[in-house]
Amino acid sequence: MSDNSNQRRPARGAYLLPNALTTLALMAGFYAIVAAIGGQPVAACIAILVAGLLDGVDGRVARLTNTQSDFGVQYDSLSDMVSFGIAPAVLVYSWSLHTLGNQENVAEALSWLAAFFFSACAALRLARFNTQAGVADKAYFQGLASPAAAGTILATVWFSVSRDIEPEQVAWPLLVLTLVLGTLMVSRVRYFSFKAWPVSDRVPFAWIFLLLVILVLLAVDPPAVLFTIGLVYVLSGILMTARGRYQQRLRRRRERRDDAP
Repeated sequence: MSDNSNQRRPARGAYLLPNALTTLALMAGFYAIVAAIGGQPVAACIAILVAGLLDGVDGRVARLTNTQSDFGVQYDSLSDMVSFGIAPAVLVYSWSLHTLGNQENVAEALSWLAAFFFSACAALRLARFNTQAGVADKAYFQGLASPAAAGTILATVWFSVSRDIEPEQVAWPLLVLTLVLGTLMVSRVRYFSFKAWPVSDRVPFAWIFLLLVILVLLAVDPPAVLFTIGLVYVLSGILMTARGRYQQRLRRRRERRDDAP
């Protein structure tokens, strides 16, 4: 009886290193909200980017040091909700979408509803990811990951600011982009996951060269490079899913043709 009670007793404490990184990511996401409200869109973009880098590190640190825990998984999801659900929605609304209210009454409602839609879809995406964590294919994401959606938002805003584009000029395109990204997060569109890569300690030399080129381009023009990477990644999932479904249809046609008398 005592052995069963000890097994059911929850573990006390939490692992320091991975949860410290998650806390830093949460702080970066919170600062992004403060900066966005304070009229500093570039600072908010950089803060969300830092949160994304920390989010990618904390999980790997936990796996490498064998310090994974249910507490860490839940804490990471709450941090992701702030950094990649609320922060980008506040950023895109405070920088551009709120200007739609000066044009039409309906647009004023659409502006904040689109931002809320993005946040709600991020919450649904994170909840679905947690429930499927043990059975989902680690090589692919089902739906656009919230960090990638947030990264596309920040890259678009940062690119627009760097090119001196007025917020009013891109308000409607950003509204559409916000709705599309939110929809992709809760969709069944498949996206390549870098969690299962690389499969070994060795990678082809071409990948190292490509990484070097990307780092050089990032040093030259970070907004343009991030904007390009974001759009390419978002479109890659759509094209990969469409190609997969097309191949399934062809396979079913061949099977029906072979089964026909």
